[in-house]
Amino acid sequence: MQPLKAHVKNGHLVVDEPAELAEGQVFYLVPAEEDEIDDEKRAALDSRIEQAFADFEAGKGIPGHVVMAKLRSRA
Repeated sequence: MQPLKAHVKNGHLVVDEPAELAEGQVFYLVPAEEDEIDDEKRAALDSRIEQAFADFEAGKGIPGHVVMAKLRSRA
């Protein structure tokens, strides 16, 4: 399951995006740690991650076992 983004409004948590969840499902929410990435850098990182997923789904990725074999051969 992907993390859900939410914000506080009038003391209540409001989820910012739709989520396919079972009715009555219980969650334990933990505030995210602040990081050093500003909004512009975060958007660029998110874009690169999305592109990486799209590349992999298009068959442009390298399977994990191939990467691991290459790393092991260097050790």
